[in-house]
Amino acid sequence: MPTQAKVNRVAELTEKLSNSAIVISAMYSGMGANQMVDLRRRLRDGSVEFVVVKNNLLHLAADAAGVPQLKDIINGQTAIALGYDDAAVAAKAFADATGAGSAIRVNGAVVNRDTVLPPPEVTRLAALPPQPVLVAQLLGNMQAPLYGLMSVLNGTVRSLAYVLQSRIDQLQPVDQPQPAEAAEAEAVE
Repeated sequence: MPTQAKVNRVAELTEKLSNSAIVISAMYSGMGANQMVDLRRRLRDGSVEFVVVKNNLLHLAADAAGVPQLKDIINGQTAIALGYDDAAVAAKAFADATGAGSAIRVNGAVVNRDTVLPPPEVTRLAALPPQPVLVAQLLGNMQAPLYGLMSVLNGTVRSLAYVLQSRIDQLQPVDQPQPAEAAEAEAVE
């Protein structure tokens, strides 16, 4: 029979899983207490919550939160990193906080409660530029063809204007002054 503390813990984990944009599962074996405190502080600065949890409680919470995919990436001494806003920002904060020589090994991640990412994909997600940069790149890529089309259309109209002006110049008699030359001659007199 489960204790009330375990029931409360499962309810708390269920709420956190339901509200998260990304859940990163990681093995943390070999970390000292001071390293864990330092890691949690760095992750908190990046708006990521790091929770050590028993696997069976996490399995129950994943089922209750409607995230059964999370059970596939839970093994060993498991801790989860929860990001609530932007999945890419949370993955980057996790990657920055853990570093290359860390004892933490990523098992995978669940993004937006439905997409499971293997460890290499979590690394790629962390390497993405911030959302404002991605939006600017997208808008630039959308505008480039429009500017190209506008340039081509303007070039065609400009070429047509040059051809017409050349034809007008050809049709004028040679002995008659050009309109610009006539205006200058009248101004001098």
